[in-house]
Amino acid sequence: MKSPPRTVSTSHLHAHHTGDASYRHVAEGRNQKVLAGSVALTLGFALIEVIAGFWSNSLALISDAGHMVTDATALGLALLAQLIAKRPPSAKHSFGFGRAEALAAFVNGLAMLLLVGWITAEAIQRFSTPEAVKGEAVFTVALIGLAVNLLVAWVLSHDRKSINTKAALVHVLGDLMGSVAALVAGVVIYFTGWLQIDPLLSLVVSALILKSTLSVLRASYHFLMEGVPHHIDYLQVGNDLSTINGVLSVHDLHVWEMSPGEPALIGHLEITDMQQWPGILREIKSMLLAKHGIDHITLQAELPAATGEPRDH
Repeated sequence: MKSPPRTVSTSHLHAHHTGDASYRHVAEGRNQKVLAGSVALTLGFALIEVIAGFWSNSLALISDAGHMVTDATALGLALLAQLIAKRPPSAKHSFGFGRAEALAAFVNGLAMLLLVGWITAEAIQRFSTPEAVKGEAVFTVALIGLAVNLLVAWVLSHDRKSINTKAALVHVLGDLMGSVAALVAGVVIYFTGWLQIDPLLSLVVSALILKSTLSVLRASYHFLMEGVPHHIDYLQVGNDLSTINGVLSVHDLHVWEMSPGEPALIGHLEITDMQQWPGILREIKSMLLAKHGIDHITLQAELPAATGEPRDH
């Protein structure tokens, strides 16, 4: 009588045994308190700066206020992404949720592009029709904003493991420059009455923000499109595999990151003797980890003859 099929649990399928990769498909070492505190500081002062910006009629201050609101949203998304990324793999998401961080970083970058566009349009309009600005109020609020941004940037700099926290830090650093610009605008307007300094410095800050934003967008887009990690030479990996004793050829090779900082490799190898495969595999795993930092590998061994049966690992 045929025995009934054995039920396999999700935890068993996701288990890593001795000799498997150390990566568990769960984001570890993330500190949610870092982002939560940053969200509270940024959002709290953003509300104050929005009111002060419209009251003083300063584009530089309004731009900084809008940037801080965007920062608060970015930090909130980063916090949400980190919480999602800590969820373990499931039957529907066997790789876990590490990509949530890169996705949030990409969305944050797009939001920053919209903000830069708005600031630029407002600044161009004010060059032709300058508006009165209360310089003393701008200086005071910008000085407080500078202190808040420095504090938030210092808090975020303590979490170096998350690409999304780094993206949020880019927002805050951009806003730091916005506070400096608003500070300078307030001083110049108060002492000289030159109103064009307000939109001029807004454009300068927009250019700096744009540069940082494009960098974040490139990094997150490359990750979401499963690009080869920048620190890994794809062609060199293929060459190194082909030089292993017993390996005849390499094909169908793919290298990508499952989550930021966790590269993975899959591929097919033609080998001379299937009985030598365990030794060849050990040598390959040691080489890939030592030379390329790749710990998570899945390779299929094949014989060049049609009679050889492939074996998975």
